[in-house]
Parts: sequence; structure tokens; C-alpha cells
Amino acid sequence: MARPVVFFDIATSDAPSLFGFYADLFDWRVDADNPMGYGLVEAAEDGIPGGIGTAGEGAAKGVSIVVAVDDVQGHLDRAEALGGKTVVPPYEVPGTGTLAEFTDPQGNRIGLWKR
Repeated sequence: MARPVVFFDIATSDAPSLFGFYADLFDWRVDADNPMGYGLVEAAEDGIPGGIGTAGEGAAKGVSIVVAVDDVQGHLDRAEALGGKTVVPPYEVPGTGTLAEFTDPQGNRIGLWKR
């Protein structure tokens, strides 16, 4: 069964400076009223939700997707067997699920999510 993309992430050096840009460009509602100041973007109609955040020092910047899976570690292991590299091992997001990230053989960052 194909695994769905369930979230997108825009990681940048200064997320707040992009909140207005994307709100004006795409009419996105960006809500950063949370302890991390992470700009959550609501899904519209057929879209998927996402977010805009400031990448930590040394962290990758750019756009990535998050794919829903039933076994985060199992998919990380499979990604590595296929030439990918784990960049963020699985960790619990309090009250919501488990998240991890890998890069594909060309360096694209992909998240894995289990609710």
C-alpha cells in the first residue's frame, strides 16, 4: 500500500521572516502561537497541513515532506538499505506520535511519522 504524504516542512534560517511571505503569496494562515514559535500552516480543501520553522545551527534547510508509516524504525532501516541515511532517529512528539528523518541517496530530507 502506498504511504501518504501527511505534512510538509519549510526549514529556514529565519522562519518568522517567511510567515508573511507565504501568507501573502498563497493566502496561508500561519499560526506560530506555540512554545517553539513554529509556524503551523492549516490545510485548505484538498491540501495537506505543514509548517515553517527555523532550522537549528548545522541543521538542513529547505523543503521536506513527511510520510505516514506504520513502523518508523522499520522504514528507516529500509531507507538505509536502499542507500538513504538516518539524520534524526525516532523520537516522541508529546501527545501526537513518533517522528524521524532520513535523507535519500541524493540528499533530500524526508520525515517519517507514526500517529
